[in-house]
Amino acid sequence: MIHDARVLQPQFVPEEVEHRNAEINTLSNTLKPIMDGQNGETSLLLGPSGAGKTCIAKFTIERLRENVLDIDRQYVNCWQDYTRFQVLYRILEGIGKTVNIHRRSTPKDELLDRLQRYDGPQFIVILDEVDQLEDKSVLYDLYRMPTISMVLITNREDELFSHLDGRLASRLRTCVRVPFEKYHLDELVSILRARVQWGLSEGAIGNQELELIADAAAGDARVAIGILRNAARRADQSGLDYISTDIVDEAIPDGQREVRQKTISQLNAHQRALYDILEEEGELNPGELYEAYQERVENPKTNRTVRNHLSKMEHYRLVVADGKNRARTYQLR
Repeated sequence: MIHDARVLQPQFVPEEVEHRNAEINTLSNTLKPIMDGQNGETSLLLGPSGAGKTCIAKFTIERLRENVLDIDRQYVNCWQDYTRFQVLYRILEGIGKTVNIHRRSTPKDELLDRLQRYDGPQFIVILDEVDQLEDKSVLYDLYRMPTISMVLITNREDELFSHLDGRLASRLRTCVRVPFEKYHLDELVSILRARVQWGLSEGAIGNQELELIADAAAGDARVAIGILRNAARRADQSGLDYISTDIVDEAIPDGQREVRQKTISQLNAHQRALYDILEEEGELNPGELYEAYQERVENPKTNRTVRNHLSKMEHYRLVVADGKNRARTYQLR
């Protein structure tokens, strides 16, 4: 049944994408100066998880590379590489300049100096989950470099700008914003149908089952593809050549759980501490949660930073916040 398992993986970037023409055109226009050897404009892709931001960024840049002979690019997941050192190292890795860099002993200034000496072709850096950066001054470093163009990805604008100093904020506020909305049910069905055509045998699943998957995903393409992947795996392991409604029903919780676990695995140490506390203690008000957090970690972050962490976790459907101000409580979803 499974002809090409790659197309069912969350990181797969298709050769053609659907329902995002306006977003592609806007991002393409911000990067168009690169075709003339100049910097592209800084762009900010905004919207909920699973709305296609990362896929569209990668797709658009790959399409640009088909028309520009000299261009480099690097993808950085700031949820995993959230320190200034890690970001600079990852970017240098993209241009092959990490020789003799030691993660424990090389000073950050050495990495920055190497990047500033870069004299190669135009270079595009995708900074995904950019609001997760521990030290956002690295954005200022990159902004000033004449051959680097930045594509920034975040869920909400205020999560990025809330911790920027005035100098950097004034520059980034002029960036081109590319808003993304959640996919509608029929759009998700169309996306899933394309994945089925590329990766599964003909007739492997019907439209009714695709609609069931799309409905369960609630506008999140990551979840929809995760459910389809689990359904295909179940059918294949059972020696079946068709994904029935019963198999989809069984695959829905597994697909949702898989995406949730992937998100949990990406939490930084402070976010994971908050998650573990709520898992152990249940529902807590902000004061109780912050007190438990202070006891749990070394060098705890400020109350404001913790609130931002909880907001991020709420956005990714890991945490539920009820009530307002002093009456607010947090618990795991």
